[in-house]
Amino acid sequence: MTNTQLSLVQIDNYGPWTVTPEPRREMDLQTLQSRLFADLAQFVGSRNGYVFFTRFDNMVAVTNGLDDADHELLQDSIGNRYPVTISLGVGVDPSPIEALESGTAGLQTAGSAQDGDRREVLSGSTLSDAERAGEDVQIAHFDVNDATGKYTDRLNEFDSFIQIEQGYATLMRYLREEDDALSFFVGGDNIISVCPAMTEGDYRDAIRHVSEEAGVELKVGVGTGATAHDAGFAAKHALEVCREDGTDVEFDRPHAELAD
Repeated sequence: MTNTQLSLVQIDNYGPWTVTPEPRREMDLQTLQSRLFADLAQFVGSRNGYVFFTRFDNMVAVTNGLDDADHELLQDSIGNRYPVTISLGVGVDPSPIEALESGTAGLQTAGSAQDGDRREVLSGSTLSDAERAGEDVQIAHFDVNDATGKYTDRLNEFDSFIQIEQGYATLMRYLREEDDALSFFVGGDNIISVCPAMTEGDYRDAIRHVSEEAGVELKVGVGTGATAHDAGFAAKHALEVCREDGTDVEFDRPHAELAD
């Protein structure tokens, strides 16, 4: 059984800040957002978590293994180096979407994202060491079959992007509605999903749905672990088995078995 710890990262009062005292240059805002995401990814990643950018002013992190002190240190680090601050809402649940709902509710109760008086809120509770287990996180790493041959080497970049994004959007909605999983585009033709304890049949249903609805063929490697890094790295190994064996769904195996 999974027990996912998710942290909603929300920039405080960002909308009003972007137009005060007058609208700021768009590329300056894009630069700030991309640097902020990079710093968050480095901080959380160094503690074996994952961060996904979603809308950039809001980001979602899988933070199993990070405690309250880690979250406070992250807020201090960002507040010391950026002209904006961040609030963090933490939620824990076997269902990733329920964990995110819990983290979101904590921030919404503290005040609006555009409330000038809301600063560096830290709501919710992290998992204690006693509550943690080796299968708390399930990560699925999806990959488009032959994206280079079908899209990159045949279409212009924008049309390739449309095809990949249609597949992503279809998968994202399906897994959210059917399995309470959260899916994030991570570049190229790769999608990472944070999932509850799903079965091989669940993943096959998702792949079939995307093929029928969007015409995009997927394969997926699935891993479990105590942290996002552990589960995600196992998923990467499982995806390599898909590539080597020509299969659609593979769950992580011990490295010794992979070597054989």
